[in-house]
Amino acid sequence: MPVNLNPPVAALPVAGVSLGFAQANIKRENRKDLLVIGLCGGARVAGVFTKNRFCAAPVIVAREHLATGNSIRALVVNTGNANAGTGDQGLADAQSTCAALAGLLGCQATQILPFSTGVIMEPLPVAKIAAGLPAAVANMSEDNWLNAAEAIMTTDIVAKAISRQVIIDGVTVTITGIAKGSGMIHPNMATMLGYIATDAGLSQPLLQQLVTEAANRSFNCITVDGDTSTNDSLMLIATGKSLLPEITSVDSTAYGALLDAISEVAIYLAQAIVRDGEGATKFITIKIEGGRDEDECRKIGYAIAHSPLVKTAFFASDPNLGRILAAIGYAGVDDLDVAALQLYLDDVLVAEHGGRASSYSEADGQRVMQQSDITIRVVLNRGGVNATLWTCDFSYDYVKINASYRS
Repeated sequence: MPVNLNPPVAALPVAGVSLGFAQANIKRENRKDLLVIGLCGGARVAGVFTKNRFCAAPVIVAREHLATGNSIRALVVNTGNANAGTGDQGLADAQSTCAALAGLLGCQATQILPFSTGVIMEPLPVAKIAAGLPAAVANMSEDNWLNAAEAIMTTDIVAKAISRQVIIDGVTVTITGIAKGSGMIHPNMATMLGYIATDAGLSQPLLQQLVTEAANRSFNCITVDGDTSTNDSLMLIATGKSLLPEITSVDSTAYGALLDAISEVAIYLAQAIVRDGEGATKFITIKIEGGRDEDECRKIGYAIAHSPLVKTAFFASDPNLGRILAAIGYAGVDDLDVAALQLYLDDVLVAEHGGRASSYSEADGQRVMQQSDITIRVVLNRGGVNATLWTCDFSYDYVKINASYRS
């Protein structure tokens, strides 16, 4: 079961955003697997996408449609099939999906953004998607966020959704977001699939800057297994339906307040993905402190987070913590002074002066390792830069889930 993560019980509607879902039987019958997110006129959309060179056809098409500058009227998401590694036919299939939805909504195909998630290198079942779209359009409503969160799940156990409201310049602004992700999680920009909407209004350049900054604070700080998906996409929608004047300056207090609120939503969703990591039993926060720059902090953090030996030790609750020192040592910080750093496990000092701390006891390490939420803290004592990442352990179930993913 997910680590200290409960299913969402409520999500606030965002004026100007309506959501509809359907059971299109793309991979399995009798499950929500198709989502349409409809947008009001004047809504703006920005996103960040995977940097995987084998990026999926919908990623390519979504980028192209955003680049036209046309007003985006809807997003369409299918699960069960990634439409990745599908060549020219995959591009044509993504375009056909956009055209089918555009016909129902009375807009141009370039005003639709497609997204897919599921098995790679299988042809997209366009006929099933097209057949399911009328039902999804028919049940579109502003209060369908929880159904939407369920409709984008693949191996997720728990749907992921959250809402926040913040008062900016005396105006209440609403933010709601959903995400899916459980395995193949090591984003090089964002999450597997994530959609966040606000009724605030922003200029297009600021919207793009905001989604990039929010991703760097959240989805770019997580890893489950070190694999970067072909389909990762994080989209931010701003409808401008609140009474707050359009934000046009990055230096405004309104921009800063909105960035913090959207980042809070994004961080929750990113952590929820890790907590729901395939087979996860431990949620691990990795704090690297006192680095010279962010790059070296992240190198060390990800070396720890990606190590199968570290991750399996945490699953076993075995304080075999020399594995963490080994990961720090091979992280690629060539001039690292290992004698100057300290390693902590929660409140327990584990290592200093290049070896085991004199105050450390196996019992203290065992006590912390039994917890479901654990913090690894590495103090480098090289500068004033810090970085925080989130990961989980590796369990037997991770292997079982991924070994039988296509069955």
